Amino acid sequence: MYAMSGPALVAHNLAGLAVRHWDVHPLIVIPLLLSALCYGVGIARLWTRAGAGNGITRWAAASFTTGWLMMAVALVSPVAWLSEILFSVHMTQHTLLMLVAAPLLAFGQPLFAYLWIAGPARRERVAAVLRKDGVVASWRVLTSPLTVFLLQAIALWIWHLPTLYEAALRSDAVHALQHLSFVLTAAMFWWAVVYGRYGRQGYGVSVLYVFLTAVHSGALGALLTVSPSPWYRWYVGHGDVWGIDALGDQQLAGILMWIPAGAVFIVLGLALFAAWMGEAERRVRLSSSDAAARSAPLEDLRCQP
Repeated sequence: MYAMSGPALVAHNLAGLAVRHWDVHPLIVIPLLLSALCYGVGIARLWTRAGAGNGITRWAAASFTTGWLMMAVALVSPVAWLSEILFSVHMTQHTLLMLVAAPLLAFGQPLFAYLWIAGPARRERVAAVLRKDGVVASWRVLTSPLTVFLLQAIALWIWHLPTLYEAALRSDAVHALQHLSFVLTAAMFWWAVVYGRYGRQGYGVSVLYVFLTAVHSGALGALLTVSPSPWYRWYVGHGDVWGIDALGDQQLAGILMWIPAGAVFIVLGLALFAAWMGEAERRVRLSSSDAAARSAPLEDLRCQP
């Protein structure tokens, strides 16, 4: 046996304490439970009416469930407690929210499920409002690739300003607002690039915006990595208490945001590109089939004596 010392001992002590710390703050737990309850009630009513797997597929329901579990891991599990001590864990938490939970939640079609919570008459009134020209036009603007790209970029960069970042660490309400803005803007982004108004035909543009998002988020990670001093006094103070090098922890956080998160963007961008190419090939085949069908009667006429 040997005695642990230095970073290994710090990691051991933190791990031992973390398993006993679960964040059950009402600002986090109540919205999480309500979102799951509303989705469950909505999808149960929808499937009772239309049949299981109709309207919202089983795959979509599984996607929402997985995304919800990832949110619970990020916000309630010991990850949340450790994120107030280690900036690198806080960055991992944000990555779970924006790159794992948010797209999975968006693919689960929660707005459609929530619409089914209401009774038939109220649901029809809500649907009538949503079908109005002004609402449809506003939704198209709000979910256009450029708009969601800018909203997510603004949320990411503004909340990493030292003043706002440390305000979130000191206030549960501000922290909840930070997480909400990250999840909402990321969910809107992924919904727009996958289910946007042009569908699969618009995946070419979606690939561009996924690439641009990878670039600007990677740039933020690079700035954190190469910075000669820590950005946040909060982690300097906590680092001193636990014997953690705040600058080294920040560099690790920057690398996590720069490289692994960038790799996730690249994989998702390639998936969109492949879907776009597949859609283009499908449309070419359909065009060829239509052209062949239109030319067939003419060939028949030419063959007649």
